[in-house]
Amino acid sequence: MNDESPPTIRFCRINPKANADIPLPRYMTPQAAGMDLHAAVTQELIVEPGAIHLIPTGLMMAIPNGYEAQIRPRSGLAVKHGIGLINSPGTIDADYRGEVQVALINLGKHAYTIRRGDRIAQMTIHRVYQAGIEEVSCLDKTSRNAGGFGHTGK
Repeated sequence: MNDESPPTIRFCRINPKANADIPLPRYMTPQAAGMDLHAAVTQELIVEPGAIHLIPTGLMMAIPNGYEAQIRPRSGLAVKHGIGLINSPGTIDADYRGEVQVALINLGKHAYTIRRGDRIAQMTIHRVYQAGIEEVSCLDKTSRNAGGFGHTGK
């Protein structure tokens, strides 16, 4: 059990009157890891196979120092329609204050329509650390060493 209290993420609507109908991100079940993000498109957007679109959410947010938000695909959209994120997971840093946007790609065989208010992605919050950087002349040896992709034979 984690004794650390969860961070509070503050959201601000870019245009409160125009985007009042767009739900704030929220967890859809008590044990959900990710909160759903909704499309704030002004009209239906048809995402053709192979196309990439940057979808607005109509929201800005403030993440506490020491945390990041990760934007991830929704599994139902991915499995049923081939809708994913071109940069999955996308990272939002604690010092970013612009609009949260979702870079969707249609990897499916059919066009997909994004409508206002549709759940388009999920966002998870993670603790991050800025590591120290040190240049050295050589690294310690390990049993793996430079073994990379598929090095275990599986």
